[in-house]
Amino acid sequence: MSEHPQPDRSRREFLRQTASALALVLAGGGSSLAVATRPAHAVPVKNRAKIVILGAGAAGIAIANRLANRVEGAKIVIVDARRQHLYQAGLTLIASGVKSPDYVTSSTSEWLPQGVDWIDEAAVDIDPDAKTVATAGGKSIQYDFLIVATGLKLDFDAIEGFSLDLVGTNGIGAFYAGADYAERTWVAMDRFTDEGGTGIFFRPATEIKCAGAPLKYTFLTDDSACRKGSRGRVEIHYAAPSDNLFSVPIVHEKVRMLFDERGVKTHYGHVAKAIDPGRQRITFETPDGDVEMPYDFTNVVPPMRAPDVVRNSPLPWRTGKWANDGWVEVDQQTLRHVRYPNVFAIGDSAGIPTGKTASAVTRQLPVVEDHLIADIAGTRSMAIYDGYAACPLITRFGQLMMIEFDYKNNLTPSFPGVIAPLEELWASWLIQEVALKGKYRAMLHGKV
Repeated sequence: MSEHPQPDRSRREFLRQTASALALVLAGGGSSLAVATRPAHAVPVKNRAKIVILGAGAAGIAIANRLANRVEGAKIVIVDARRQHLYQAGLTLIASGVKSPDYVTSSTSEWLPQGVDWIDEAAVDIDPDAKTVATAGGKSIQYDFLIVATGLKLDFDAIEGFSLDLVGTNGIGAFYAGADYAERTWVAMDRFTDEGGTGIFFRPATEIKCAGAPLKYTFLTDDSACRKGSRGRVEIHYAAPSDNLFSVPIVHEKVRMLFDERGVKTHYGHVAKAIDPGRQRITFETPDGDVEMPYDFTNVVPPMRAPDVVRNSPLPWRTGKWANDGWVEVDQQTLRHVRYPNVFAIGDSAGIPTGKTASAVTRQLPVVEDHLIADIAGTRSMAIYDGYAACPLITRFGQLMMIEFDYKNNLTPSFPGVIAPLEELWASWLIQEVALKGKYRAMLHGKV
């Protein structure tokens, strides 16, 4: 892979410093639309409340650290069988040959605060009426407050003919599946951009984690072929399940224009339902019936749903677009459950109309914290979450658009006039390369 052009050293250092400052804001430190992080003078409250957190991913660990510093005497329990923590924002970089698998992996235990109990078992039942959670090991855990931070389930079984064993063979990738699978995806993509052929990229019709990731990977595959001089032998298709490429209309239009400029053929109303690895064909449901598309390389992005323990509980939406996939029925401004006021959801499991990204979690954390602390203290919180999410949308190696938006699909740039959200900038790439992972780690520790 060839190096992207570098600015001179003084300009590079200026941009590096700028990137670090901007990342503070993008991680939750100062956008005008963001709910403020916890004030430095906030004093702990004393209470013996039992707080159970389901999930030890980014949202669960971060809220555990924040609450451990705010409530003296509380019993805080995290329930999750996962021993490995995954920095999921790095998976597309592994699948593009930019980073190695160890860039995104760490152990769950290193992020947990002292005084918080970790039950490393899967939760198998939630009973919000009895206020209990049951685990796979037979434990029954009572709670006063429950925070659902389970993340989501990658439903690869919904793609007929697919198995994770296929990743890295027959031109099949699947970087969402984890670090090792992202590495196998890179090997397959590298071979494809050497040899040429047809690449098929798509996203499911469900809500997904980081909805911009399938677009990023399409752009990166295109750019990889361009840099190798093989783009003339490569045909790239992107299949969208609806009539848009991104939920924010102005971003959709920008991506559409870039796809047109770069020769990416777009297909709307296409939902992947099956893959035939032997024949190298993907079957899509469309309004006009099933359509088969041949591929030499593809990145499988499966439907994504709430984990079974959440879907099978009383917590999901009962009607509406989030009911079938089990997303938790919470008020979109307070993240408090509509029917069970002592239950909150944070991160990917919440049934709210915003991106499922770590940036969204940074703005949800202080809201959940503030409301829960107010409940304990017998006061009322006015904190609200406005739907903020950020998507660093990579369009070339070394360039990306820093897309920030809210519930109303307004673009909400943290530094208007400095980082233009619809411009492909190396400075924006530098934010991701230099600072965002550090701010993510600070978020896990409850610092932002």
